Formats: sequence, C-alpha cells, structure tokens
Amino acid sequence: MRTKTPKRAIVADDHPVVIKGIQSLLERDGELHVVATARNTLELAEALDTTPCDFVFSDIGMRGIDGESSSIAFLRRLSWQERRPKVIVLTMISQTRMLAGLVQLGLDGVIDKRDGLECLRDAISMAEAGGCFLSPCVEAAVSHLPPTSSARAGVLSRREWEVFQLYARGLLVHEIADHFGRSRKTIATQKRSGMRKLGLESEEELVAYLQQVGLI
Repeated sequence: MRTKTPKRAIVADDHPVVIKGIQSLLERDGELHVVATARNTLELAEALDTTPCDFVFSDIGMRGIDGESSSIAFLRRLSWQERRPKVIVLTMISQTRMLAGLVQLGLDGVIDKRDGLECLRDAISMAEAGGCFLSPCVEAAVSHLPPTSSARAGVLSRREWEVFQLYARGLLVHEIADHFGRSRKTIATQKRSGMRKLGLESEEELVAYLQQVGLI
C-alpha cells in the first residue's frame, strides 16, 4: 500500500515555545512535516529560498528584513507570487482594522493565537479547498468593521518603529525628539503616521497594540 507523502511546512515565530507547539500539532498525525523553522523574517526568507514547502505558518510580529516593525511587508510580497505555498498567519493583534487589512492581503488564513492552535487543522483544510480561514476571534472582529472604516495592515518605517519603542518605554514626544536630535513636530508627525498606518485612532488603541506586540 502506497504511503501518502506528508505536506511540507515552514513555521516562523520569534518565540521558540510557539514554534515547538505548532510543530507538535502539525506533525501529530503525520499528514504534515515541518521542514524548516525561522525566528525572524530574514530566516523565513532564507528558508523559503532553500526549502520547498506547501504551507507557511507565520507570526507577523517578527522584525522585517529591512528593519520594519513586522513581517507584513514580506508576507505581502509572498502572497503576490503566482506559485507560492499557502500562507497562514498567527497573531496576537486584535485591532479590527489591522485584522481586516491582513485578510485583504490575500493570505490563506488568519488565526488569533488566543483561539488556540487547534484552529490550525480547520485552517489547513480550508486553505487546501481554496478558501481563507478566519479563527473565531478574527472573524468576529472583522465582521464588526464599520463600512466607513478602512482596513489597514500598514508597515512602519524604521524610524516610526523606533519612536514607538521609545514611547513604550515611557518617553514623551519632546524626550524622544531630544533622543534623536529632531524637532518635536517631526516626532509627533512620525508617531501619527505610524498610528495611521496601523489603523490606530487613539492613545488607548496604541497602548493596546504595544502590549500585544510585546513592547509593554
């Protein structure tokens, strides 16, 4: 009897324990085999260049290749490729506009980590059938996006990300300006620009985002 060849997967996350958990679940029944892992976006890019695979399971909170705040820019480029693996994102981000933006990138699945890794099985089945899987929390959040509110899955510039990092440490705008030797107006503009890219409309939403990406 011919044995079915397992599908190949690459798992990327900056937390080794998360990689281990995903790998254990994926390989539980032998239908998938993790052929490579990555701890950041550069390692993910290198793995994709050298290791053929059918699925990519990736966090978005990893630093981007060119110093961006996340792996979104890379995953966007990957999603545009004609011949590519199925891409399923796992995230702690809960902002509605950001989640809707991820869906619009053309990914094959978006999973809120709080929904549990058991969602992976359903995500794989739906992706193989040509659909886009949304875990319960993601689906609920996206469904409540007002029609007049635009989706956002922006990528922060290196300086915008640095401003956010200092803001998360408790520095005020004028203190961040002094740190970089720039004007308060410049730093305030970069902060607002970063918030706009991420669809964040208030200081409360910014603080919640910083908590979810581990800066606070």
